[in-house]
Amino acid sequence: MPEGHIPGSAAAESNTVGATGRPEGPRPDPAPAQPTDEQPPPDSAPSKRTGGAHRPTPDPASVSPASVSAPSTTPAPVSTASTPPTDAAPTQPPGRPAKAAPVALRRTGLLVTLILGGLTATPPLAMDMYLPALPEVTNSLHAPAATVQLTLTACLAGMAIGQLLIGPMSDRWGRRRPLLLGLAVYILATALCALAPTVETLIAFRLVQGLAGSAGIVIARAVVRDLYDGDAMARFFSTLMLISGVAPIVAPLVGGQILRVTDWRGVFVVLTVIGAALLAVVWARLPETLAPAERHGGGVGETLHAMRGLLTDRVFMGYVLAGGFAFAALFAYISASPFVIQEIYGASPQTFSILFGVNSVGLVIVGQINGKVLVGRVSLDKVFAVGLTVITLAATALLLMSLGVFGEVGLVPVAAALFVLMSAMGVTLPNTQALALMRVRHAAGSASALLGTSSFLIGAIASPLVGVAGEETAVPMAVVQLTATLVAATCFVALCRPWNKRTKAEDGGRPLPSGTERKREDS
Repeated sequence: MPEGHIPGSAAAESNTVGATGRPEGPRPDPAPAQPTDEQPPPDSAPSKRTGGAHRPTPDPASVSPASVSAPSTTPAPVSTASTPPTDAAPTQPPGRPAKAAPVALRRTGLLVTLILGGLTATPPLAMDMYLPALPEVTNSLHAPAATVQLTLTACLAGMAIGQLLIGPMSDRWGRRRPLLLGLAVYILATALCALAPTVETLIAFRLVQGLAGSAGIVIARAVVRDLYDGDAMARFFSTLMLISGVAPIVAPLVGGQILRVTDWRGVFVVLTVIGAALLAVVWARLPETLAPAERHGGGVGETLHAMRGLLTDRVFMGYVLAGGFAFAALFAYISASPFVIQEIYGASPQTFSILFGVNSVGLVIVGQINGKVLVGRVSLDKVFAVGLTVITLAATALLLMSLGVFGEVGLVPVAAALFVLMSAMGVTLPNTQALALMRVRHAAGSASALLGTSSFLIGAIASPLVGVAGEETAVPMAVVQLTATLVAATCFVALCRPWNKRTKAEDGGRPLPSGTERKREDS
């Protein structure tokens, strides 16, 4: 198997020094199999794919590359030397090009981890920094609140559609090129948002901004799948939440401070500068993680075949839909909270920014408890179920308070319920991503695209629903949150069937099940 992939693949030579320029440290999650020897490049070529790249987890003392690929050959002895054996040539399939130079990155150094966190922070930066300015945009462009909320919907829809396009592109052409192109277009679209003369123009530019910005989200997840398996992947997603979670904390605070010295257009100027800095760092420091031998070369037909395999995997789609509807509850909060906190309860933009930041701190803390304490000790399915239960209880409390069941309540009880809801997302979102990606060993870009597209499309639908009753009540927000969470729980129970051990994927991932295997799982 080509270098530059998940722990458990062949050990690298001197080029395994991470992007930080220092040797990479130990794996985040010690696995039973972590070979320290380099496999001969020709022997790894047969693992390229029939339906995708395999991700073996061999015992270094007993398994050779031939046990992963077909046809089998005499096992090569395990050795610390990296010189290919002379008899490896016959294992090269006819007509297959020679393997490209090994990829420089397998496990992440600190700088690469920060870069991936920055890429996953693209959505909260593009949306949360803009949230305190929503009432001002309404006045500046002379548009109703429901129309201004469509600027959020357009950006979210763009991120959903863009992931569906860019994810498969990254499986075919590698991770770097689509990512760099997407970031460049994102910078241009963000600059144009600052110049938008009407709300309709702003909506159009926000759509393009979302389309291009989706490259960072979908490719960051695919890179993590290139590098990690099993519980280690769940831990790394929790680490990314620590990094990307800073964005929801800082973004509204920065947005509120920007509004003290300029208008809402200045927010997009700052976003443009941040995008340019991220592009420069990615260009200079993020290596390619998908080797040429692992890429899809069959064009649209092979991409559609991979998508069909993902869509027909019941358990994978169960996690995708459960995560998508859980994200809808989160985005209902993101979309409605500026009006609920500022218009209904009379808080200032600065107070709203502080409350939003506190909620994000709760999400980050719970996410770290998930990664440092729960993962590896408690089933990911059980943790996910507990997270959904807590979100359901918080949404129910919000609905009862909004309906006046407890009488006239102030900002503090509502803020407390929102804090609990947001904190529970810290165990819900990273675990559903890890559980879904564990189901596949190939087409990580396509799988990441389906995860992201479903979440953002469902969130885009939830956004305008929270404003259907106007700006004087928080009932629509609570109804959308509760409904979305209940649907997420239904998808989790009906499709994932976590009590069925045969559907669990916590063994470090496996290929998409065949039709026979799916029938056996369904029985």
